[in-house]
Amino acid sequence: MGTTTPPRTLAEALRARGDESLAGLLRARPDLLNPVPNDITQLATRAGTRASVVRALEHLDRFALQTAEALAVAPDPAPYDTLLSLLTGDGLDDGEQRDDAGAAVTAALPGALATLREQALVWGEDERLRLVRTARELLAPSPQHPSPTGLGPTVAEATAGMSPGRLQEILTATGLPATHDPVSAVAALSALFTDRTRMAELLDTAPVEALSVLDRLVWGPPYGEVTPNPTPPVKWLRDRGLLLPVSTRTVVLPREAALHLRAGRAHRVPEPVPPVVTAAAERDPQAVDRAAAGQAFTALSTVEELLKLWNGGGPPILRAGGLSVRELKRAATALDVPEPIAAFWVELAYAAGLLASDGETDERYAPTPAYDEWLDLPAQDRWTHLAAAWLPATRVPGLVGGQDAKGRALSALGPELDRSAAPDVRRRVLALFTELPPGTAPDPETLLRRLRWERPLRGSAPSGDGTDLRSRLALWTLNEAELLGITGRGALAAHTRALLNEDEGEEAAARLLAPLLPEPLDHVLLQADLTAVAPGPLERPLAETLSVLADVESKGGATVYRFTPGSVRRALDAGQAAADLHAFLAAHSRTPVPQPLSYLIDDVARRHGHLRIGAASAYVRCDDEAVLNEILADRRSTGLRLRRLAPTVLAAQADPGALLEALREMGYAPAAESADGDVLITRAGARRTPPRTPPVPVPEGPPTPDATLLGAAVRAIRAGDTAATVARKEPADTPSSAPGSLPRTTPAETLATVQAAAMTGSAVWIGYVNAEGAASQRVIAPVRVEGGFVTGYDHTADEVRTYPLHRITGVAELAEDGT
Repeated sequence: MGTTTPPRTLAEALRARGDESLAGLLRARPDLLNPVPNDITQLATRAGTRASVVRALEHLDRFALQTAEALAVAPDPAPYDTLLSLLTGDGLDDGEQRDDAGAAVTAALPGALATLREQALVWGEDERLRLVRTARELLAPSPQHPSPTGLGPTVAEATAGMSPGRLQEILTATGLPATHDPVSAVAALSALFTDRTRMAELLDTAPVEALSVLDRLVWGPPYGEVTPNPTPPVKWLRDRGLLLPVSTRTVVLPREAALHLRAGRAHRVPEPVPPVVTAAAERDPQAVDRAAAGQAFTALSTVEELLKLWNGGGPPILRAGGLSVRELKRAATALDVPEPIAAFWVELAYAAGLLASDGETDERYAPTPAYDEWLDLPAQDRWTHLAAAWLPATRVPGLVGGQDAKGRALSALGPELDRSAAPDVRRRVLALFTELPPGTAPDPETLLRRLRWERPLRGSAPSGDGTDLRSRLALWTLNEAELLGITGRGALAAHTRALLNEDEGEEAAARLLAPLLPEPLDHVLLQADLTAVAPGPLERPLAETLSVLADVESKGGATVYRFTPGSVRRALDAGQAAADLHAFLAAHSRTPVPQPLSYLIDDVARRHGHLRIGAASAYVRCDDEAVLNEILADRRSTGLRLRRLAPTVLAAQADPGALLEALREMGYAPAAESADGDVLITRAGARRTPPRTPPVPVPEGPPTPDATLLGAAVRAIRAGDTAATVARKEPADTPSSAPGSLPRTTPAETLATVQAAAMTGSAVWIGYVNAEGAASQRVIAPVRVEGGFVTGYDHTADEVRTYPLHRITGVAELAEDGT
């Protein structure tokens, strides 16, 4: 075969490619590798399946897709010049107004065509460009699936069921001579519509109203409804074939006529150049880094506060999975954030593996053991852990509160929040950030336009508010990046650039972030109004003890804690003595301990444990009979149904916990005691799930293969193709077998042929059936034949293998020019 012979099929076009080109195809379309095709023919067949072609089209940018759409309405095959004309127009309608756009299209078309060729959507030489059949079926106009170009069917397609007499009437109305058959009549009408001069003369005779009808149809949709008695302008167009009937009430503008009216353009606005992402603001890069670092620290504090809230056992899990609306509201109130933001923090903790189901009978959410390990990390490493979990996550918190396809509400941590496109959109948005100078905040609208240009078919179905999924994912990415400290004041931070750089990674990001995070403090400022001010983040032991001793009143740059009798009693219940509390405050306050605070601690401590509560079902014990008399006389104790067992003991028909809370509400400071009479110390118990792995992102499709897999796959395909197409000798007394069929020889002939090949070192072609009954063709170079087995180098598998002779159906020598 000569090297200049053009390919006749897609398989021949793929076979003529080099290994690098085949690897590029498999890299761009990894679904073709599952499983690895046996040969080039199988690869071409798989590349033309509907599912694979749809996936490939979805990954095209707008101009590559417009190029494919133009090929779908062009003749098959189409020369390069015809394709270029469909994208630029013939220039006869608007002179030089489209020169700039035409130049841009001319410059970008070779790249778009190379992309389509690389992905095996287009094949053939420039003089005979062919769109794969499945792609043409998807993109070509049809009544059920209008073309994105807005063009309708050709004259030949629209007149397929028209009577010969009606065709002759149309020819007569347009001034064309009559023909002897419908085929020549259709050809004459098509030639008229594609002739710029004659078509212009025909339209010059059209009524103004008829031209208005054409103007409404020219850019699509090309279909229109007519009445049984159409208006004169419509009748004029129908009589001359400018509107052809599709049904009794529907007409269509034929493609050739529409292209004339469009000056030859398949698209109204070709978009060969991606939209530019413009800057919304220019900021000081150092200010951006500081703002991002501040928000990163807030993110760490918020996640820690959320998991501390659920430290003793979190909210129950809904039967359908996820967090109830009420529990999400409680978390939002505790974190002092709106519910959508609370959903983001909950989902982030879950994605990072810090939160999971405990797996118990009454299933609840609780921190995982990984949370304790995370707490021990430096702040910068804790942040990189969260950011690294956010980037590939497919769960989308922005969907919380919406509805699924069946109208059911989507809940936080629910099973329906995965969107496989989320990681790709997230990384692409951040990649567009990196293309801008440091400190530059992009304009969100231009960023969305760029994303739509890059993937016009992905997520194209609009939601209730009219936006497509990719646009919503991009907007959620912008908001979440600001919350997490990925960006600061709308611009990408330096530590994020390092995190996104494969050559640097998490360690470099942590190193850049560390100097910007505030150092934890070991002191507070006590105030005379029973408050303590933490002027910054506190060291963890100090913060944990202070959170038990006082209630958080406000948060921000400085956290304000308030001491109350209840908070002091909480510290005493946790096993602290009054002396311990005094010493703690004196050691960690930069200001003297106010006298009112000392009095509060001493007063609560003096009354704490004066009353003792145990299980009888419950009892109250007190050495002071007057206190018990006071409790019995109090109307608020009626519900406890108290009765005196002894001068210093009351019994209650309530459990100890309820009795403890009731007496505290009445203003007393009781303490729980054990069966031995010892005071029970109540500390918040840490509830942990069994070891859990973070949720696995839902893949969008097959993973991108690495270089090793690509190389092995290309070698296997080449070897299989060699076995399938190798030239071989047919025995003189055996009728020629059909292409692709297994060779058939007797066992004696098989043994003699492989022995001869082993002696001469030549390769042979064999048919082989394995133990599962699967038949295959292989080219092997026998090395040893003994014991009923043949061992040799298998060119198909690219390795040395041993085959039982009884499973070889036949053998044939390769032709002289076979390899």
